[in-house]
Amino acid sequence: MNTKRWIYPATFTDTHAATAQELAVAINVNPFLAKLLVQRGVRSFDEAKTFFRPSLDQLHDPFLMRDMDKAVARLSQAIDNQEKIVIYGDYDVDGATSVSLFYGFLKQHYPHLAYYIPDRYNEGYGVSAQGVQWAADNGYSLIVTLDCGIKSADKVLMGKGLGVDFIICDHHRPDENLPQAAAVLDPKRTDCAYPYKELTGCGVGFKLLQALCQTRGYDANELLEWLDLVVVSIAADIVPITGENRVLAHFGLLKINEQKRVGFKALIEIAGLKNTLNITNVVFGLAPRINAAGRIAHATAAVRLLLSEDANEATEFANEINKHNAERRVHDTSITDEALDMIKNDDWLVNAKSTVLYKETWHKGVVGIVASRCIEHFYRPTIILTSSNGKAAGSARSVVGFDVYEAIEACADLLEQFGGHTFAAGLTLPIENILAFRQKFESIVNERLAPEQQTPILEIDMDLDLSAIAPKFYKIMKQMAPFGPGNMTPTFASHRLQLVGLPVIMKEKHLKFDVFQANSPKFTAVGFGMSELYPKLASGQPFSMAYTVEENTFRDQTTLQLMIKDIKFEN
Repeated sequence: MNTKRWIYPATFTDTHAATAQELAVAINVNPFLAKLLVQRGVRSFDEAKTFFRPSLDQLHDPFLMRDMDKAVARLSQAIDNQEKIVIYGDYDVDGATSVSLFYGFLKQHYPHLAYYIPDRYNEGYGVSAQGVQWAADNGYSLIVTLDCGIKSADKVLMGKGLGVDFIICDHHRPDENLPQAAAVLDPKRTDCAYPYKELTGCGVGFKLLQALCQTRGYDANELLEWLDLVVVSIAADIVPITGENRVLAHFGLLKINEQKRVGFKALIEIAGLKNTLNITNVVFGLAPRINAAGRIAHATAAVRLLLSEDANEATEFANEINKHNAERRVHDTSITDEALDMIKNDDWLVNAKSTVLYKETWHKGVVGIVASRCIEHFYRPTIILTSSNGKAAGSARSVVGFDVYEAIEACADLLEQFGGHTFAAGLTLPIENILAFRQKFESIVNERLAPEQQTPILEIDMDLDLSAIAPKFYKIMKQMAPFGPGNMTPTFASHRLQLVGLPVIMKEKHLKFDVFQANSPKFTAVGFGMSELYPKLASGQPFSMAYTVEENTFRDQTTLQLMIKDIKFEN
């Protein structure tokens, strides 16, 4: 197990404490929950009401987004003139859900539509020349891009020459010069005053459809039926679940749990998800399967599943995607093992502050996953590259607090293409530049990576006495969901803990034991992959434990149990 630094929120001042005390009385919760809410920016009765009761009224006016008026005007013009429109999306979950949402909703009102998702291996990320040519050859005069396009200025110019216009809906960081499209919707544009900056690509597409409904009189309630797709994009893209995303996620989860969409119903069944879905289920149960379509074969399989209206057809598509996911897992495991061996057997790599690995036979569809797996073992910014169309192409992942996009941008002279976010990015470069890139990237990381960013962190909300944990406490805490970045499941720490009896090792690698604190009831605690801690725990040493609280139902009995995040022994 990696040693973790336990990080607590910034100082909780006397003013904060007084606010928490007032809030506890105002909304009738215990002091620990009130403190938790104040730490998350909820400081009054009205703010608590907004937080606990998300409302669609809290969604922003879509016309606050720069170029929204232009986008709606161009889309309306295309509809009025019976132009043929291509809905063009990326091949990941955000792209597949974006295309399904936009195409599926608009198809109810307008027939002359097609969707296009580039092939990950033959066309690569973003708008491809092949895609633009296909649109022109088939008489399509407008392309609406979703979750891509902000970095495709050259393809937009190519489209202009072929008589094809673009409306770009993206959420990635733009370059200084924007593509010369009919409209560029991206809340991260420096000249865009839209109040919420963290929408997914699917979220930006949703805002354009919202504006179109307002302009053309389409039933906005019809659009809300598609929020199940928006929440899947939010969960899979690991964007903050705050502000507008929190509202979209809340109502999206309600929709997905109604299981009206036969595609999701089939996927939920094949993933074996039996309880009410939350963000975690979506991230680990649905998203990898949707993603696997584009990683192993072609992402259009995911769109076909999400748009399917026939239960038998949906089951067929879900089975196909599930097979791709099983294949993805095999690649993921074998390539991760190979990558870790490459690091361990290279003294330079072992001592480096970053990881850049290349092997031409690695499967391009899993390099991002492998980068994340490597970080679990060697905690540092990591880039995994493979061969694609005669170039080196791959994915970068980062560690908390380090902007890997900016580090890659500093090596732009060695690259052909790159794009992404603070913690995840994609890049393409000539194979002969790999060594120079590795050295330059290492130099940039070495210069910018702070010492404290080299150890994994565990964010602890607060110290908690076990005696505070009770059904009412959990019931209120559960209402703080949906949990995710910006509003994570609360993590608590308790100290001077003791065991009841001996721990049990499950499946040779997991731990389970009963624990108590002076004057507290006992709780069952479960730690996945923590069997190595057995000897110290069994020796009776007092310890501190970081954990989340969950419900566990066994033989129709529901109890609260503690899911261990980390253990520190008190010497």
